[in-house]
Amino acid sequence: MPTQLFLFLTLIAQILAKEPPDVECLVIHLEHVRCVWNLQGTPDVNYTFSSRFSGERESSCADYLTESGTNIGCRRPYTTAQRFNTFYIKLTHGTQTYPKELDLKGKVKLNPPTNVTVKNGSDFNLWFYWNQTKPNCVESQVRVRMNNNKWEPSSVYNAQHYCLNLPSSSARYELQVRSRIESSCGESEFWSDWSEPAVWGFNNTTYANIKDAAMPVWTAVLYVLGAITLVLLVMILLHNERIKIILIPPLPKPVLNSPDVEDWFHFSKGLIKEGFNANFSERACPVREYQPVSRSDSNSSDSSGLTTTTDQTDCSIAIAENEPEDTSAPLYTTVIPSEEGQQVSV
Repeated sequence: MPTQLFLFLTLIAQILAKEPPDVECLVIHLEHVRCVWNLQGTPDVNYTFSSRFSGERESSCADYLTESGTNIGCRRPYTTAQRFNTFYIKLTHGTQTYPKELDLKGKVKLNPPTNVTVKNGSDFNLWFYWNQTKPNCVESQVRVRMNNNKWEPSSVYNAQHYCLNLPSSSARYELQVRSRIESSCGESEFWSDWSEPAVWGFNNTTYANIKDAAMPVWTAVLYVLGAITLVLLVMILLHNERIKIILIPPLPKPVLNSPDVEDWFHFSKGLIKEGFNANFSERACPVREYQPVSRSDSNSSDSSGLTTTTDQTDCSIAIAENEPEDTSAPLYTTVIPSEEGQQVSV
């Protein structure tokens, strides 16, 4: 009777006992296995943990993870050769033991890439570089955003660099990288955490691992030297009259009464400059006046009047040949008074 009662009480205790905590294991950076059993909260009791890979002997945990003095996890060594082997674990409390089998092939989480840098290349593209301590069988994913806008992801396979084509010089770019084991080597379900951001561009307050960001130093130096040289040349030009005359020759001031005023005009090909000679003479034209003679009002028959007139102008009268031509005659024509001619008949 007492034996039966003990078995009955043990059965009741097992029914009333809480379910054992769930254990989750993850291979961290192919260096160690970390198993935790606090996913539903810190357990009420301390559990002991033991594990082994297939083909190995079971061993107790040598490095517990604790929280408020209670065991919540275990860290144990790991080698790459064990990656495709089955992992056996056992969680024990008193006489209660909870065994479990796990496949850790897809449970690998790498550390985030380090030393993320950015460089403005000679091809006017933006190049990002990073270091990966496990470069083999690794794929990476980058995400880039411009001016704090939405992240844009891109995949990178078997490489540790990324190129951003023709970035805008007035924008700010930010990039982060994460990695995982690629499918050809047994794809992992877990990506690493995102790396520290690398920033390039203007108007940014924080720079993380920036190389050759914004404007190169030598370009700024050339701008400063060019400005100083220009200022010196202007000062020399203003203070040295001789150099000023050589560089900026003065314009001649035209004089209206200059004898060489015709030099200011442009003559066409068929026009001779000498044709505009101001010194010339013109043959004088004699002018004669006429005066009418009135007929008498008397009825005398023996009286008659005849009026003779002369031409008003007569250009047929030639100047004596022995009279020299005056070449210094002025630009105007001299009027010669004509002789009066009258003939009266009685």
